[in-house]
Amino acid sequence: MSNHTHIVLYVDDIKAKRLSDKAIIIRWHKLFKGTILSHKYLQGERLDSAQQYFLNKDIEQFRERLSSISWFMRVLNESIARKANKEDNCTGRFWEGRFKSQALLDEAALAACMAYVDLNPVRAKMAETPETSDYTSVKTRCEHAKEGKQPKHLARFAGSPRKHMPKGLPFELKSYLELVELTGRCMRADKRGAINPINSPILERLNIAPENWLKLTTQFTKVFHGAVGRPEKLDNYCASLEIKRRANYRQCEKLLA
Repeated sequence: MSNHTHIVLYVDDIKAKRLSDKAIIIRWHKLFKGTILSHKYLQGERLDSAQQYFLNKDIEQFRERLSSISWFMRVLNESIARKANKEDNCTGRFWEGRFKSQALLDEAALAACMAYVDLNPVRAKMAETPETSDYTSVKTRCEHAKEGKQPKHLARFAGSPRKHMPKGLPFELKSYLELVELTGRCMRADKRGAINPINSPILERLNIAPENWLKLTTQFTKVFHGAVGRPEKLDNYCASLEIKRRANYRQCEKLLA
């Protein structure tokens, strides 16, 4: 958007722990210069026990930061701030405050948040249709879909959940694009429409009422201020983190249950 960003992220903690030390260093060097020891390691130079000890400490830190949302946002925001300050020929703080994050606990929360983010330009009247919305994943997906492909830099749509489910978004790409298009039409005053749950496989499978869907995709960040998911998912999430107060429980129960 013109003054803020929305990003839906998936953090693969299991993969981060499984990657070899070499793979971690290579990934880190794509973002940062690294250390003298990390470069020596990749060049195959022999390290003594003391050097190996400190390198292991560095790798442990690299591994943690590469799977950290805070570090992801730090790198993203810093690069944008540097470019903006260079354009404006000024220095100092660019972003108003620290980023906010919400945990998406199930498919219903994920679908609603994705659609909310993809429809931001339509809702703000910066674009007429999802496929003409600049800087959105839905526009990129539409462009690739014309060639029967999915963009490599975005999470793939893997289809409906099944026994041997490949890694990816648990929806059909065609169904999601159709749903976003229908939702966008409902949002625009000059293109009124109605979402029929019979024609929306995702809503039907997730058991989300059309009227609730519209509220979710227009007021997601206003309605929810923390973890989002069905009540039972929220209970499990709070229990695992030993959180006593369930901030969004009533809204989750009303809109997602």
